[in-house]
Amino acid sequence: MIHRRLLLITALVATLATGCVQGESDTATPAQGELRLDYAYYNPLSLVIRRQRWLEDELKGTTVTWVLSAGSNKANENLRAETIDVGSTAGSAALQARANGTPIKTIGIYTQPEWTALVVPKDSPIKDVKELKGKKVAATKGTDPYFFLLQTLEEAGLGGSDVEVVNLQHADGRTALERGDVDAWAGLDPMMAQSELEAGSKLVYRNPGFNTYGFLNAREGFIKDHPDLAQKVLDAYERARAWVAEHPDEAVELLAQEAKITPEVAAVVLKERTKTDISPVPGAEQRKVLERILPTLVRENQVRSEDEARKALDSLFEPGFAEQAKAAS
Repeated sequence: MIHRRLLLITALVATLATGCVQGESDTATPAQGELRLDYAYYNPLSLVIRRQRWLEDELKGTTVTWVLSAGSNKANENLRAETIDVGSTAGSAALQARANGTPIKTIGIYTQPEWTALVVPKDSPIKDVKELKGKKVAATKGTDPYFFLLQTLEEAGLGGSDVEVVNLQHADGRTALERGDVDAWAGLDPMMAQSELEAGSKLVYRNPGFNTYGFLNAREGFIKDHPDLAQKVLDAYERARAWVAEHPDEAVELLAQEAKITPEVAAVVLKERTKTDISPVPGAEQRKVLERILPTLVRENQVRSEDEARKALDSLFEPGFAEQAKAAS
């Protein structure tokens, strides 16, 4: 009798713990897990999603963790170390990372920016790229500004070895330029626009065609294990794209607050140098840009081999999530 009562008590406790009785499903229980993704000042859509807390509100029971990326190189480092599941980089950095063994896929395109140019101090006599020969140029290796620099030098008949590349994170590059520690800087917005408007720095060379798109990348293991979460991220990005279109002034204010810059600087970045009204689906346009930069990556030994770089390009895009998000929006 006592044994039977113990069994009944055990069964009752189990029922209360699960919240279900025989014949009920557990569909009311929220999915458990964690989603780790980055936000970056060069990715304005990420700032919107983080501020609005759409993912936190929709993914009840899932811990959403945000990690700041100071540049594409840092985003790739975190993807490689598996400390984030989804990260924002430039297209060139995504290709380089995959070609060098980082198991990532590009699942979306967040912007088409003109976020980099070659910058010189306000009192610099340099007016032409060829004048950079033998000079010190600050750049963050593994990022779009660095690859912009390589393409620009090549166009001018120079190579990476014709300048002294000072490898600094973007913010430190700006500081070095304004202090006169380097002769030029391969800049990145919003810091580039800030230096231009507040310190009088000059953009000595611009070329929107040398800027690669903003790529949203995910770890292959994450895509395989949590395709539902990957889809939620892309859905949120399309929601953010629509929000920016409907609230351009609020988007400028958000960037200014997050990056600690003036609204005037933020307006230059968002309204003059960033296109958000583009297709999120990675495809032919992005491939064309990467096809153009691939020989430069090979020639400057930024990838292990041309064969691996071409295989990486052929396998980089995973467009299905963005296609579904676009159709739903």
